[in-house]
Amino acid sequence: MSQQPATSDSNVSREEILEVASLARLGVDETTANSYANEISKVLKLMHTLGNVDTTDVKPLSNIHEACQDLRADVAKHDINRERNQSVAPAVEDGLYLVPQVIE
Repeated sequence: MSQQPATSDSNVSREEILEVASLARLGVDETTANSYANEISKVLKLMHTLGNVDTTDVKPLSNIHEACQDLRADVAKHDINRERNQSVAPAVEDGLYLVPQVIE
C-alpha cells in the first residue's frame, strides 16, 4: 500500500484494493479489484466535489419538511384483540406467541 498520504483528488488503485483485501483476508480477484478501485475513486471524487461547495450562508438542516409533522396524541389504548391477533400467528400456545429458537 502507498506510504504517502492520500490527497482529496487521488484515485484508488487496483493494487491498493488487493493489498487491503489481503490484509482483511478477503478473496478479491483482479477484475473485482479493478471494479472496486473505479467505484471507490468515483465516490472519493464526489466527496471532494461536495467538500468544495461553499456552504457559508446555508443553515443546518434539521427537517426536510417545511412544516412540522403533525403527531398523534400519545395515549394508551386498551383495545387490543389478542384472539384476533393470534389467529394469524404461525404458532401460539397458552396465549403466547411461539418463535423459533435462535440461540442454542
